[in-house]
Amino acid sequence: MKDIQNLKDNRDVDIQKVGIKHLELPLIIQRKNSSNQIVCAKARVNVSLPRDYKGTHMSRFVEVLSEWQNKNLLGVDIKGCLEKIIKNLNAKSGELEFKFKYFIEKHSPVTNLTSTMCYDCSFEGRIENDIYKFILGVIVPVTTLCPCSKEISDNGAHNQRAFIKVKVSYDESRHIWLEDLIELVESCSSCPVYPLLKREDEKYVTEKAWNNPKFVEDVLRDVVVLLRKHDTVKEFEVECEAFESIHNHSAWAYQKEVCD
Repeated sequence: MKDIQNLKDNRDVDIQKVGIKHLELPLIIQRKNSSNQIVCAKARVNVSLPRDYKGTHMSRFVEVLSEWQNKNLLGVDIKGCLEKIIKNLNAKSGELEFKFKYFIEKHSPVTNLTSTMCYDCSFEGRIENDIYKFILGVIVPVTTLCPCSKEISDNGAHNQRAFIKVKVSYDESRHIWLEDLIELVESCSSCPVYPLLKREDEKYVTEKAWNNPKFVEDVLRDVVVLLRKHDTVKEFEVECEAFESIHNHSAWAYQKEVCD
């Protein structure tokens, strides 16, 4: 059959990224405790397309992703998947991203009851000029309590739920567990968020936040300091957004750095 995609195009335009997105598929994620977790992931994958070709072959993306969904992934392992996609499509560069919800068992702080907490996570790989870069991403919900509100009020202070988004990059010979990155991020908040709290636990988290007030600037700086000290992280991106309880807008802070 005639291969339309391989026909010559005469518009003299190299396409930087072409591919598919929002492809849903199951992935097997290796956990820190040596077990596996099957997640429903959304994939985005793209390659470069030289000006001489009319189009890319979309089915080849799905073929490789369908093969890789049966492997136990450690994040950096997606390099092989991306390399095969680039090879099968005769491309010079490519990107692959999996976004998924990752579940961790969490214990309430006082009663020690176990429940399941969900975190939005991502694995992303990029190859350009034969150089591979892996990026691990997490979005962590936390509690923040406003230092200004606490300082100026006779009774109480306003607090809110905030989201800390972190992306870190590191060598493929190293590894950072999702569990450890999430714990690092949570430690920088006024108080972590828990899915299950009894009254004793609720008292604890309320008082913990009260004793640990933080602006989004405080949270961001604390995360940045810890990532700067991390012996595996090569570069990172941090974003903190607090959904203000007394405003109709969010407080927001952002930082991106390359480690020395």
